[in-house]
Amino acid sequence: MAKAKPKLLETDPPPAEYTVVARRYRPQQFADLIGQEHVANALTNALNSGRVAHAYLFTGARGVGKTSSARILAKALNCVKGPTPTPCDECDICKSVAVGEDVDVLEIDGASNNKVEEIRDLRSNVGFRPTRARYKIYIIDEVHMLSTSAFNALLKTLEEPPPHVKFIFATTEVQKIPITILSRCQRFDFAHVSTAKIFAALQHVVAKEGLKADDEALHIIAKRAAGSMRDSQSLLDQMMAFSDGHLTAEKVHSLFGTASDDRISQLADAILKGDVKTGLEEIHTAASRGMQLGELIDQLVDYWRGMMLLLTAGPKFGEISATPALLEKMKAHAATRNLDTILAGIDILAATKQKIRGSTHVQVLLELAVVRLSRLDELLSVGQLAAAVLNNGPAPAVKAGPVTVSPQVVDPSKKKSIAALEVPLNSAPTVSSNGSVNLADLWARVMEMMGPIRGNHLRQAALPAIFGPNSLAIQVAPGYTAAYDSISNDSTTEAIRLALKKLTGEEWVIRVERGREAPTRAETPARNEAGHLRPKDVMELPLFKAAAETLGAQMVKMDPGFNPQATVAAVTEAAPVVETPPDDEE
Repeated sequence: MAKAKPKLLETDPPPAEYTVVARRYRPQQFADLIGQEHVANALTNALNSGRVAHAYLFTGARGVGKTSSARILAKALNCVKGPTPTPCDECDICKSVAVGEDVDVLEIDGASNNKVEEIRDLRSNVGFRPTRARYKIYIIDEVHMLSTSAFNALLKTLEEPPPHVKFIFATTEVQKIPITILSRCQRFDFAHVSTAKIFAALQHVVAKEGLKADDEALHIIAKRAAGSMRDSQSLLDQMMAFSDGHLTAEKVHSLFGTASDDRISQLADAILKGDVKTGLEEIHTAASRGMQLGELIDQLVDYWRGMMLLLTAGPKFGEISATPALLEKMKAHAATRNLDTILAGIDILAATKQKIRGSTHVQVLLELAVVRLSRLDELLSVGQLAAAVLNNGPAPAVKAGPVTVSPQVVDPSKKKSIAALEVPLNSAPTVSSNGSVNLADLWARVMEMMGPIRGNHLRQAALPAIFGPNSLAIQVAPGYTAAYDSISNDSTTEAIRLALKKLTGEEWVIRVERGREAPTRAETPARNEAGHLRPKDVMELPLFKAAAETLGAQMVKMDPGFNPQATVAAVTEAAPVVETPPDDEE
C-alpha cells in the first residue's frame, strides 16, 4: 500500500517558485536587445565617449525593451568595472540592479506614484549622494501617468540635477508628456520587433528549455505578439502550460480561437471565385467550432494585405508575415485580381472590423462582408477606363442584374418650382450596361413611401441624382433650410435607403447636399471669361459623354476653373491606344 505524501509543516521551506520565461530571458546586455539596435548603438557610443546625458526618455509599445534598457544603462553606469557599455553582471551592484533591488537605482511606477507630494519627496532626496554606487538613478516607468502638478514639480530638478543623479523615463504614450519635460530629455523611440526576429527568439527559448514546438506554432505566436517580445514569451509560456509537451499549430489555433491557414485560404478562395455559398458555410463552421469571428476578420485583413504587398512590393518583401505554404496560396490568389480590387476588399474588411466593435451581430456583419467581397467586381484603373472610352471599348462588366421599377408618374400640379441649381441634373441616368433605372419613376415611388411631411419636403426642394452604382445624391435647393434639415436627418436618410432597398432589392448609399444659388444669365455666357465651357456643353464633349455612358454617371457639379479641354488633352496623351485587329477575310 502506497504511503500518502506527508503534509508540509509551517517550518518547511516553500517549494521553488517558477519564474516565467519573460523574466528568465530578460536582456542583460545591450547586445541582447532584440530589434533595438539603434538604441543599443547610441547608448554604447555615449558610454564609450563619456557623453552620458542626465535624463533619458525611452518611448515605444509595451514589451519592446524600454525598462530592460533602463536597467542595462543603470548597470553600465554603476558597475564596479565601469562606466562601461558591457557591465560584468557579476558584482553585487549588477546583480541587485538586474532584479530591481539596488538601493541606489530606484524604480518608480508612475501610475501609482503620480501625486505632486511624491515628486516633492523625490526632489528632497536627490541631494543625498548614492550609498555605494557612482550615481543615484531614478527609473520612472509609465511616466505619462504623472499629474500636471507632479510634472511641474519635477521641472527644475530635471533641468539642473546634481551631478550624481540620472533620470531614465519610460512611457508608452509620449504624446501625453508635457513639452517642457520632453525638451529636457534625450529621447529614444523603441521600434516594434519584427515577426521574424520574435520567431527566431522563440526558437532559441524552446531549444534552451528543452521543449518541443512546431515552427508553424511559433510563427503564429510571433505574429500574435504584434511586435512585443515580452508578449510573445508570455504567450509561449501559456501555450506550453496547456500543451502536453509538444506544441502544434492546431493547439495554438484552438487556444487563440483563430482559424488555421488552410481554412483562411479556403475562405479566400471561395470569396475570390464568387462562391458565396461556400464562403458563408466556412463562416458557419468557424462559429460552430467556437472560433472568434473578430479574429477571423483580422486574419482576412492580413490575407488581403499580403496580396496587396505581393502586387506592389513583390514576394521578397520582408513584411509579408505568412508561412511558406500560405504564401504560395496567397501568390496564386493575388495573380487573379488587380490592385484596385484588392484595395477595395481591404476597405470592406476594415469597415466591418470597425462595425463589430460593441455589436451583438458579429456573425451577420462578417457574412455581409463576405457577400460583398464575393460580389466585388473587377475594378478598372482610371487609365484603363480612359482607354476604353477613347477607343470605344465595351463598358466594364458588372455582376448585378438589371433593376426594374414599376412606372408611376408624379402629378406635375403637385410640384413646386425649384430655384435653379448651379448645375442641371439629368433625371434618368444609366446605371450600368446591363440595366438601367428610371430615376424619375423610382423617385416618385420613394416620395410616396415617405409620408405627407417628408414627401412634401422632397417634392418641394429636392432633386435626386445617381453618382455611382446604387448611390443616390439628393440636392436640396438653396433657401429651403427646413427641408434640408428634415431630409439630412439620419432618420429620413435611413427611411429613403430602406424604401430604395424595398423597391430595388439592393443596398443604396444616400448623400444629401445643399445646393448653391445659380449665377445670373450675365454671369453664365456660353463661355466664361477664361474661355471654359459651361457644364452642359462639357457633357457634349466626346470624352465626357462616353465616360458618362460607360460608367453610368452624370455631372453633379463642376469646380470653378476646371478646364475640360486640358483634361481631354491629358487623358488622350496618357491613355494607351488599343489597336483593333482587322476582320478576318472570308
